[in-house]
Amino acid sequence: MTVMIPETVISCPNFINGAWVNGTEGHLAVVSPYSNQKIGDVSLPSSHQIQEALRSAQLAQADWGRTPLKERARVLFNFRNILLRDIDRIAHLKASESGKTFEEGKAGLMKGIEVLEYALSLQNSDTGGKLEVSRGVFCEYRRMPLGVVANITPFNFPAMVPLWTIPIALGLGNAYVWKPSEKTPLTSIEIVNALGEAGLPKGLMTVLHGGSETVNQIIEAPEVRAIGFVGSTKIARLVYTKATALGKRALCLGGAKNHIVLLPDATPELAGVGISDSFTGCAGQRCMAASVLLAVGTVDAHIGKIIERASSLQLGKDMGALITRAQRDFLVEAITRAEKSGAKVLLDGRRAKAPEGFEGGNWLGPTILDHVEPGSEAQTTELFGPVLSIVRCKDITHALSIQNTSEYGNACSVFTNSGALAERVIAGAKAGMVGVNVGVPVPREPFSFGGVAASKFGHGDITGEHALDFWSDVRKITVKWEKQNDSNWMS
Repeated sequence: MTVMIPETVISCPNFINGAWVNGTEGHLAVVSPYSNQKIGDVSLPSSHQIQEALRSAQLAQADWGRTPLKERARVLFNFRNILLRDIDRIAHLKASESGKTFEEGKAGLMKGIEVLEYALSLQNSDTGGKLEVSRGVFCEYRRMPLGVVANITPFNFPAMVPLWTIPIALGLGNAYVWKPSEKTPLTSIEIVNALGEAGLPKGLMTVLHGGSETVNQIIEAPEVRAIGFVGSTKIARLVYTKATALGKRALCLGGAKNHIVLLPDATPELAGVGISDSFTGCAGQRCMAASVLLAVGTVDAHIGKIIERASSLQLGKDMGALITRAQRDFLVEAITRAEKSGAKVLLDGRRAKAPEGFEGGNWLGPTILDHVEPGSEAQTTELFGPVLSIVRCKDITHALSIQNTSEYGNACSVFTNSGALAERVIAGAKAGMVGVNVGVPVPREPFSFGGVAASKFGHGDITGEHALDFWSDVRKITVKWEKQNDSNWMS
């Protein structure tokens, strides 16, 4: 389905204490990657407005934190149904501002709804526990909200990444402050309006737009107890360092340079589709995209299938646009540098034809570079686009040694029909998420999402069971009502 670009400019204010409020510190334009035309106008909040928003969130959270979990879950259940009802409209909007295809926009929203459904299960699964630990002495767990928490989200998944954290944080009784990417803020309007229709009390959801000044004020605010972040490694490290220096919790997901190990015994048809879709999906603008293919031995038939699949994709229909013209220019220059350094261009996306009617967009077709040298820019740098670099390896040990040198540790996959060789990659890869015959090894709920090394700063994961302790405190209670005949250290 063709993405429907907004015909008029959408006003995008801040959401403070249950109302949309125009900022007083100027405006930013939202430009569609499809056409480079302005589709939105974002107003930036003043320092005073941010302070008022956080105070309102803190006041609202006090009542929400005392609300029974089952009542909070009813709001989230309504929220889920509204998102499903409006999923096509939201998918078009988020695709138009992020460059995704309609199908990718819809799939990202569905993944976010999976996390929402997991949050709904907490009312039945996260029930704490009570045990008589000594005669007449009982201990129990109670999960307590932190208070006000904040999340800073990236441009590439304007609905999915926020939905990784919104349901869990709200479900646990917190107030939530959201700073969307200034490149893709329009989706926040749909998410917030859906929460309002679902019955979320005012003040519990806050949206503050802007850049580093807004982010810094949120981090420094005494009301904010925990900070989540998804973006580049450079900024993830900065946010984590700043937040933890102030004694706050921080879980900051950074960049990636994901490798796929391709072994000769892999099924060519399975590998061809899986690897191609991994590096071309979302135009390569996702932290789970494969960007390096570690080709072990004789795998030219498999590579031929990758080329066949990737070259069949039509821009605008099967693959979207890059977020900015500057990013497209950077990728074109990186491809040119790799070619000059000796890489062979098997598929050249620089020559790809823009879709009719969107010639002014930021388009780059799938690009495959062969005989890329280990340690080169194409093998080590996160290019963040539809570019696959093939490094030829003599054996699986050689392949893993290259993968292990990466500063990142988000994902690694292997394509093989050998369980033993798959286990070698599972055990030997430096990655938080590993796939076997899966090009994009994103765990499905309730399994959590998260990398290692420079792909994550902080402990735990941002979704699933491992997210619960980040967004809440566990209170331990010990109770004794009567004197017992026996004597123990708890008497």
